[in-house]
Amino acid sequence: MVTAPTALEAGVAPCSAFQQSDMISIADLSSAEIHEIFDMARRIKARPAGFSGALAGKQFVLMFEKPSLRTRVTFEVGIRKLGGAAMFMEHPGGIDAREKIADIAHNLERWIDGIVLRTFKHSTVTDMAKYASVPVINGLSELEHPCQALADYFTLQERFGDVSSLKLAFVGDGNNVAHSLMLAAAALGSRIAVATPAGFEPSKAVVRTAQKMAQRTGAIIEITNDVRAAVAGADAVYTDVWASMGQESEAANRDAIFRPFQVNRELMSLAAPEAAFLHCLPAHRGDEVTDEVLDSPRSIVFDEAENRMHVQNAIMVLLCNSSARVHRGKPAAAVKAARA
Repeated sequence: MVTAPTALEAGVAPCSAFQQSDMISIADLSSAEIHEIFDMARRIKARPAGFSGALAGKQFVLMFEKPSLRTRVTFEVGIRKLGGAAMFMEHPGGIDAREKIADIAHNLERWIDGIVLRTFKHSTVTDMAKYASVPVINGLSELEHPCQALADYFTLQERFGDVSSLKLAFVGDGNNVAHSLMLAAAALGSRIAVATPAGFEPSKAVVRTAQKMAQRTGAIIEITNDVRAAVAGADAVYTDVWASMGQESEAANRDAIFRPFQVNRELMSLAAPEAAFLHCLPAHRGDEVTDEVLDSPRSIVFDEAENRMHVQNAIMVLLCNSSARVHRGKPAAAVKAARA
């Protein structure tokens, strides 16, 4: 019989820097906390059998408003690999369509040990975290995709080593992925250049947050409409779909606007000779990226996809062992008071 390891046996140091009770935004994480996530992900990836009981007895619910391949499978498989149980609930009409988020949160916290959300509105995630006394993980919202960005930088660390010396060029729409990548770069003291068509820049509020973080870490955050300048000398080039879920009606118009931002052989030739190509997937081949780039030796998109599971596993282990979780089972108001 597999028994749950103690925090120390699971690789969580008693003096852990990780003090989060939820995973909502990368802006909430310190550089030390991100590196602890990476260290834990590396251990789990290298020795999965040693963590097979890390979430023993833990029950997680996955509540999704959007279709999913990578987020759903990596969370479900990852939770089971760690000895926990996962329940999937699809809510195409909205998680709060039948009842208030607060009521859902107060029900769920009596039954389960963690909530993973994939939503349209970011407020759905923040409200769930506000009311639930169990960990809430942002699996994607309109504003951020933190698990993806952390997996991306973990993958870059595997390939290049110290990410603080890297330049990452993000090309395309200033969307939730771009937001989380900027915040991750800022926290890690790295450099990112985000190139978008005019009018499709990232959220000004997120840019301000990233730049404020960069003042502490020495990171460089660049926002431009010049795609060639952004990619020039980059160690890695990243793109995403031009029209995200919920923007399907804009696809035809966006195609004409974003076509000059396609990642192809010519654009990649401006990057560093050993530059890697990244994409959060799914990819619209022939639109934001050509087959020639996506299927090339430079592409590490499937490494990224695999690492989603390892990084998310690390996040769940750390959340369940965080000192911020000592109030498990208490009303959310008491938990919030204790955090203050």
